[in-house]
Amino acid sequence: MRHLLRLSLALLALGACRSPTDNDQGGVPPLLTELPRTLSSAELRIVEGANLFAFDLMREATRALPSDSNAFLSPLSASLALGMTLNGANGETFEQMRTALRLDGMTESEINEGYRDLIALLGGLDSRTETRIANSMWGHEGLSLEPSFAEAGRSFFDAEIRTLNFGDPAAVETINDWVSGKTNGRIPQLLEQIAEGEILFLINAIYFKGKWRVAFDSRDTGDGPFHGADGRDRTAPLMRQEETLHYDETPEYQAVDLLYGNGAFAMTVLLPAPGRTPAEVLAGLDPAAWSALTARFHEAEVHLTLPRFRLEYARSLGQDLSALGMAIAFDEGRADFYRIADVRPDRLYITRVDQKTFVEVNEEGTEAAAATAVGIGVTSAPEVVEMKVDRPFLFAIRERLSGTLMFLGVMNAVGT
Repeated sequence: MRHLLRLSLALLALGACRSPTDNDQGGVPPLLTELPRTLSSAELRIVEGANLFAFDLMREATRALPSDSNAFLSPLSASLALGMTLNGANGETFEQMRTALRLDGMTESEINEGYRDLIALLGGLDSRTETRIANSMWGHEGLSLEPSFAEAGRSFFDAEIRTLNFGDPAAVETINDWVSGKTNGRIPQLLEQIAEGEILFLINAIYFKGKWRVAFDSRDTGDGPFHGADGRDRTAPLMRQEETLHYDETPEYQAVDLLYGNGAFAMTVLLPAPGRTPAEVLAGLDPAAWSALTARFHEAEVHLTLPRFRLEYARSLGQDLSALGMAIAFDEGRADFYRIADVRPDRLYITRVDQKTFVEVNEEGTEAAAATAVGIGVTSAPEVVEMKVDRPFLFAIRERLSGTLMFLGVMNAVGT
């Protein structure tokens, strides 16, 4: 009778913003208007695929979102975690995962090179915005990774590879300490325990820290009503700003781009028109629509009202990912991950994909974190406009010049 082992892979991503006082001595930096280099064809396809994956994943994850609940995901975190996993997939398992990640037509080499180059790019765009990406593999004593899988982790994701005794309770603490250190303490406990038979964790961490390019004045913040999607009015702290901002408006929504640092990174806020919902706006978003939206941004004098909020969120993404086309990877009888480790006659398969997130938006900036755990088992023009974000809205944290979406959120209820 075959025994049951488990292998788990985890990814962690963080975005954060800090107080403007840290960099005020240098004043407002010049606005970055172009990338320091041309994106490679692999990077362009990775960004397009990752952004399509972002919108599709968010739609699946929020399809049944209660009207009094909020959601915040890092699709980039999930994409990177599954991208690392893809190096261990074979045959139909590889094909389905590549399709789910919206990377059809790309070779494995192109995918790896695209992720590698994008990781390097995101880390060096803004000296006032700290962006770091770290990866690691944590294997149980006695696990023998396929050399090509380990080398792909090192070469393309710069992954640390370490061995622990998973039977020792200290192993959980060791992994969690690494995660917490990479996320400034915002995800202090990615793992609650290592289940019997688990043999591997792969962790990818993204850390982002910056400040608003145009900060809110805390003296202008005051309590006001937030009109929730459930029909209930809640009292929320509303920040206010009257500034020249990047703005767009259509019959479906108002949109504003709030820049960090030198403008490489931004938070884009979409406020559906009265009578429309975030889900209806999200339904019409794909990479082409998103690119058209961001291309339409123009400078306008905006009287902006935006709630100050903090959110912690968790979701198991297995069903969402299956709906996107990679169900075979979760099938213990059909999944093929022998390129991670050859355990024949046993078989590896994904047991879970869980994500935890954190976001806080205030007058100084934004702090956000996401942790994704993928488990694998073996078994047998100047104008004055008003944008009052006091009802449900969408928001994204993105890198503007490459177009990379890092986080997506839906806020249906803010305040008490």
